[in-house]
Amino acid sequence: METINRETLQADFDAFDISEEFGFLLEEPLTNLPDNYRVWMDLANNLTHLIKSRKLRDLVHEMPVLIPNLLSDHRELSLAHLALGFISMGYVWQEGQHAPAQVLPKALAVPYWLVSRRLGLPPILTYADSVLANWKLRDPTGDMEIGNMDLIFSFPGGESCRGFFIVSLLVEMAASSGIVGALEVMHAMKSSDVAGIQNGLVKVTQSLKKMKETFKLMHNHVDPTAFHGTLRIFVSGWRDNPMLPNGLLYEGVSTEPMFLSGGSAAQSSAIQCFDALLSIQHDDETGAFLTRMRDYMPPAHCQLIETLSARPSLRDLILSCSSSDLCQAYNSCVSAMVDLRSYHLFAVQKYIIGPGNRTMGCPLRGVGTMLNDKGTGGSNLMGFLKGVCNTTKKALISDRPCVPRENTMSFML
Repeated sequence: METINRETLQADFDAFDISEEFGFLLEEPLTNLPDNYRVWMDLANNLTHLIKSRKLRDLVHEMPVLIPNLLSDHRELSLAHLALGFISMGYVWQEGQHAPAQVLPKALAVPYWLVSRRLGLPPILTYADSVLANWKLRDPTGDMEIGNMDLIFSFPGGESCRGFFIVSLLVEMAASSGIVGALEVMHAMKSSDVAGIQNGLVKVTQSLKKMKETFKLMHNHVDPTAFHGTLRIFVSGWRDNPMLPNGLLYEGVSTEPMFLSGGSAAQSSAIQCFDALLSIQHDDETGAFLTRMRDYMPPAHCQLIETLSARPSLRDLILSCSSSDLCQAYNSCVSAMVDLRSYHLFAVQKYIIGPGNRTMGCPLRGVGTMLNDKGTGGSNLMGFLKGVCNTTKKALISDRPCVPRENTMSFML
């Protein structure tokens, strides 16, 4: 067996802006911008209070138009994108679902657009912002575990808001070893190294199982009512959204409104990387949606997905190979992916569908009711999740005696 050397892996880490320990997470995000942009930081740091007191929009209207030309490095731009994203979501949804803003004022829209252009991201709060780049350690010398982690910026929702974003981040961190495994598989395929492919797949499988176990922390730290009734509205976008059917006008940027999707797990680079690695082909509409979600990922992360997608099919290679061990390793990996997606489906039923159905029966319909059947990215929620789960199952190689026996539909908490 050939061993992939450190230089090769490090070249991949550099090219795709990832790390062995943190995966796609932004390492050590900044928490302060240069003084020239203090007004952004003041609003973002006090966002929850300003939304609850209905003062945010008024303060945004008083803001000067600041040009982000003094922001020099990637981490400064990332923090600016995060801050402007949180302020923008707060501004649009300050009055709840029934009175969203139709126009993003120039003082927000212009710098947000300019920062977004430099990062290669859209001017809306993305999954990469709110999950991958929105964290800090309470004790800098302590470990990255949920009790020692906090958000840089937050929405109303208290501990449930913190729990939602931090657990999502820890799930992404659990993906890091799987991303390394995916790179190992990619390089092993080039040299027809069957043992290397198998070892890489084992790493991906272990990572997927760890992601599911980490996901279970959501039940200890996020209240379904708080998530559905308070937090969910603030991560909703303005594409395929019945509350903003005409999109959002970015004043000073465009004379036509923009239609942009809110942050969504479909924007997770890790999940799409594993799909690409395993040659999982989603149906036309679902596949088109997932491909569009790549526009909301940092460009280097998107490049990794496209690099994995462009190489010869791993599934076809395994079908043409006589190794039952390799087939078993592949099927175990696909099964772990099905299990993770099934668990996501279960979580959506608990956190969105259930609370939504209870709210529908209430005369005073709560925030988020109109979004019951929509994901925050704009997808048809349950149809989309069931669809990706089913197409993942179809990737299993079942015409040979190598299908793993574990139950891939376990919902045990």
